[in-house]
Amino acid sequence: MDLTIAVNNYKNPDLLRLCLNSIKENVQDIEYEIVVSDSAAEEDVAMMMREEFPGVKFFPHKENVGLQVMIRDGIENSQGKHILFLNGDIIVTKDSVEKLLNYLKNNPAVGVAGPKLMNFNETLQYSCFRFYKPQTILYRRTFLKKFGFAKKHLDWFLMKDSDHKKIIEADWIMGSALMIPRIAIEKVGFMDPRFFMYMEDVDWCRRFWENGYKVIYYPQAIMYHYHGKGSDKGNVFRSLLLNKLTWTHISSAIKYFIKYWGKDYFTRN
Repeated sequence: MDLTIAVNNYKNPDLLRLCLNSIKENVQDIEYEIVVSDSAAEEDVAMMMREEFPGVKFFPHKENVGLQVMIRDGIENSQGKHILFLNGDIIVTKDSVEKLLNYLKNNPAVGVAGPKLMNFNETLQYSCFRFYKPQTILYRRTFLKKFGFAKKHLDWFLMKDSDHKKIIEADWIMGSALMIPRIAIEKVGFMDPRFFMYMEDVDWCRRFWENGYKVIYYPQAIMYHYHGKGSDKGNVFRSLLLNKLTWTHISSAIKYFIKYWGKDYFTRN
């Protein structure tokens, strides 16, 4: 089988339904299977899967297990030579999956390929990045983001100096939509379980680079992403004091920097 589409869901049956229907409607002329992993599973999702998508492999988890466990579900319970990992808030467009698959088949040096992600208002959603520096977290999470030096750094982080209409070699790509050859996963391994939420995609992409694979932003394939930014709500003081996701992000970033302490985690080169 050429392709597995592994979809990860967390408490959002309506978007999951849209995601799965977009796959059914827009992925054609490919033999593929769908695997859905559901974190903090609720009965309405299970019922929807039974009644509307009986042919889909479904793996519910009672607890919130985090992205890396759901990614592992998709790898261990599938047969595709390539795996497209999607968050349940991704909408697939016509030919987008076929374009990613053909690109990977024709470019064996590529270990990770991600599509161009669009907001539903047709604006670009930045989804390829340079590796974090410690100040990146500080600038993104505090009032410093308003200053020119911070804006310049964050533009660098978002690769705004690159043409997002062209293929880009990126340090890392947002884990919301990634296609990876199984043979590359077998060499690199699973996501690092020390990252429960945030930084797991950063770390994984870094390890693909370290194992000789390229990480590619491929804008000829386009998908839509409902990106809620749950860790960035309210003003900076409310966010830092009250938002658990903000602290989860900071905690994961600290783990990431500790993991690569003594290494040049600022650049892959």
